Amino acid sequence: MAHSNRDGFSSKFGVIAAAAGSAVGLGNIWRFPYVVGENGGGAFLLLYLFFIVLIGIPVMLSELMIGRKAQVNAFRAFPSLAPKAPFFKIVGIMGVAAAFLILSFYGVVAGWTVEYIWLAVTNQLAGQSNAELKILFDTFSGSTIQPIFYLVVFMAMTAFIVRGGIQNGIEKYTKVLMPLLFVIIVVLCLRAVTLDGAMAGIEFLFKPDFSKITGDVILSALGQAFFSLSIGMGVIATYGSYISKKENLLNTAVSVSFADTLIAILSGVAIFPAVFAFGIEPGEGPGLVFVVLPQVFSQMMGGYVFAVAFFILLLIAALTSSVSLLEVVVAYFSEELKLERKKATVLAAVSITVLGVFCVVSPKLFDLFEWTSSNLLLPFGGLLIAIFVGWVLDKEVVRAELESHGKKVAMFKVIMLIVKYIAPVAVAIVLLQSLGVF
Repeated sequence: MAHSNRDGFSSKFGVIAAAAGSAVGLGNIWRFPYVVGENGGGAFLLLYLFFIVLIGIPVMLSELMIGRKAQVNAFRAFPSLAPKAPFFKIVGIMGVAAAFLILSFYGVVAGWTVEYIWLAVTNQLAGQSNAELKILFDTFSGSTIQPIFYLVVFMAMTAFIVRGGIQNGIEKYTKVLMPLLFVIIVVLCLRAVTLDGAMAGIEFLFKPDFSKITGDVILSALGQAFFSLSIGMGVIATYGSYISKKENLLNTAVSVSFADTLIAILSGVAIFPAVFAFGIEPGEGPGLVFVVLPQVFSQMMGGYVFAVAFFILLLIAALTSSVSLLEVVVAYFSEELKLERKKATVLAAVSITVLGVFCVVSPKLFDLFEWTSSNLLLPFGGLLIAIFVGWVLDKEVVRAELESHGKKVAMFKVIMLIVKYIAPVAVAIVLLQSLGVF
């Protein structure tokens, strides 16, 4: 049952800033560049863009629609919309579980960005070789006390924003953080493209070499497009429940997907020209951000400023995503356990932080949580969302929600075709591939 006094977003910009913030995270700025690097550059980017349009936007639209129609947290949304299909209650359960698990290990990695801001500000990254930077990173990430401290700091920042509610917390801060993130990344891009030899990096990113396309590259692009948009973890459905009926959901889904993709591409523009300018291998993997880039910054003019700016950028991206993940759990605690928001926020943040501490102490638990959420909960949740909207909900209910306030969706039949047939098959392929079936 909908809550008539529920908090909600006050403006279209607030909706887009918050939802784009949930999608724009470490995955865009940390993971996207090294995945592009490992998969050959421009050809991978084209495939990624194709899958964002074909799969990402329709599935995101479906999840937004579920949230806004139900007007409740992700856990209750599915049974409230289809009480005769109790099986789909599992989607909400998985969404809350995924948000809980993801934030427990995501908060650990996000805490690293706080440490690296400190290292950059105190100029401790300058003048070190690649080997020395790798030892620094491995020693820090493999220790216990410091990562736990920074996990607590990061989770406290996240909880501070979420406890204020939607308008006075999440919307208020993401409307500032997202433009700031955009400004920082544009400045970094402008510096990167002015380096000697930078054009080789631009060419690598934007000039497709179709000979690099393999089955694995196609699956990697499909998986990155799906995971990049925060689909299947309850975030989009939760945010959708706070969106006014006056907003056009298709425009919202397109705007959020565009912003998320733009930031991912800009992160590539900020990183690859610098990497090529200093003769570093683009397929360096996960260490690209914490090991390779500090070495690059130390060699460029103004590197100190750009190193500080880059790690602040990483922190902002991590924070806007963690806020959305925490909100999924807080909404559940508030509405299902009947807790006042501030108490629900404290309970959720403390519980997740405790789990995060175990992730710091046990790398195997960290890996288990990451594997379970990324390879099982998210793709399975996305698959069931597409099936739910395409096959379970009445088509006219879906149309009425998407076309609320007389806003006709010209491509409604095309969207439904994708949601019913193409998206489930594509997401099932991601799920099977991530499970190692092929």
